[in-house]
Amino acid sequence: MKTIRLRIGLALLVSSLTTLAMAQVTTPAIPTAPASPTVGGAIKDTSVTPGSSATMTVSADANATDTHLDKAVAALDKGDKATTTQELQAGISGLEAEAQAKPTSFKDKLLAQASKLKALLPLIPTGALGSGVLGKAVSLAKLASGGNKLEGILAAGSLLGKGSQLTSGLSGIGSALSGLGGGSSSAGKSILSAAMATVGKLDQGGLVAKAAEPAAKSEISSLLNFVKGAL
Repeated sequence: MKTIRLRIGLALLVSSLTTLAMAQVTTPAIPTAPASPTVGGAIKDTSVTPGSSATMTVSADANATDTHLDKAVAALDKGDKATTTQELQAGISGLEAEAQAKPTSFKDKLLAQASKLKALLPLIPTGALGSGVLGKAVSLAKLASGGNKLEGILAAGSLLGKGSQLTSGLSGIGSALSGLGGGSSSAGKSILSAAMATVGKLDQGGLVAKAAEPAAKSEISSLLNFVKGAL
């Protein structure tokens, strides 16, 4: 009986091992799915758009233009010819860009002042350009720039809520008038002071702002007429 049981056990063991071996041979291996691309990689591929930074940096900013022109005068006072040339060229480019980006009735006057500044560039390296001459030319250019800026705001329509923009434009004209000096400067500052007092009310809202708007338009228009005459 023991011999019979041993034989039966061996037979069952051999049968089990055979079945296991056949299963390993016939069962196909399941391929490993390829790793999906990471989200970070996708973002990295599309994060840079050609020309986007250039689009953001190209603008006709009158305030930046005025800064370049003022720096040119300051550099000439110090005898720094290289910086004077660099800042003046930047200011001229700003004036030309402003004339094209925000064309008003001041466009031709703005371009004319830019041309006059260009004519001064060859005089800088030779030392023939005095700071007084450059300062007056810069003041006239800033006057044209300020007039162009203010007229652009007026042409856009309602002045309500635009008090700060108008104040910025008026301040630029005030700075230019100070640089010019003389009797015309005093007359212009009188008109300027009245306009400054009025535009400050445009940001107050309600009836105060609405009541101030017609007066602001009238005073700014008078100032612009004065500026055109000065140019």
